[in-house]
Amino acid sequence: MTKVDFMTSYAFPDLGKMERPQVMGILNVTPDSFSDGGRFNAVEDALAQARCMIGEGADILDIGAESTRPGSAPVSVEDEWARLEPVLAPVCDMGRPVSIDTYKAEIAKRACAAGATIINDVWGLQKDPAMPEVAAETGAHVIMMHNRLAADPGIDILSDIDRWFEQSMKLADRAGIPRDKQMLDPGFGFGKTIDQNFQILNRFETLKKHGLPVLAGASRKRMIGAVLNVETDERMFGSLAVHLIALQKGAEMVRVHDVCPHADAVRMLAATRRETAEIDQD
Repeated sequence: MTKVDFMTSYAFPDLGKMERPQVMGILNVTPDSFSDGGRFNAVEDALAQARCMIGEGADILDIGAESTRPGSAPVSVEDEWARLEPVLAPVCDMGRPVSIDTYKAEIAKRACAAGATIINDVWGLQKDPAMPEVAAETGAHVIMMHNRLAADPGIDILSDIDRWFEQSMKLADRAGIPRDKQMLDPGFGFGKTIDQNFQILNRFETLKKHGLPVLAGASRKRMIGAVLNVETDERMFGSLAVHLIALQKGAEMVRVHDVCPHADAVRMLAATRRETAEIDQD
């Protein structure tokens, strides 16, 4: 299998050299995703949305063809690939790194052969036993998310995340995936209560203990709707607030539906950090 060429200007950089956090735009080519299912099923609609997100400042495009919302029906490999194949190559040609949102090794393998350079696995390499080896063989970067089959309000969610991350990192290391190609995601909204989501946000900085960059992906999630009492399409401002808190606490990437406001926010944050650094040097 040929290793992919990841665009160095957008690769997960040395954390000490990162100029600003990265913005990952979400492109769902599904009929049933919780927020935008059915909107970008048609190839031309999907490509138009990809171009729009790039124009708004997306650093990376994350394409998913199977809904991971609670209660969604599993999708076969062939059905998932049928949704992805017409979209992947054209989006990869748009000049931004493409992430494939899948937990299936076969889909990841095909997507990387078509040009994807990141595997975003919502089961942290722990669902499909072949995923770690496939990720290593393709040379892709991996985002390893924490997940649970169901929420349990009685557990210490941060300890659960720590144990999960250590197992995912062990699998990645054993497969030969370099640490500089690994990223973690605490999985806002996946098998967690509303309170547990806010526990993660309030202690987001503790996730840095694992020594890897961390992604925050709370875009339009139920935790925002629970506070603001608004439907998914009206959760942009709440999403921005949650992500800014996570960025202040050390997130290196945000995964979002609404690219423009987040791209503006991370640029403002970067400018603030530069100004602070200059003051510290004086």
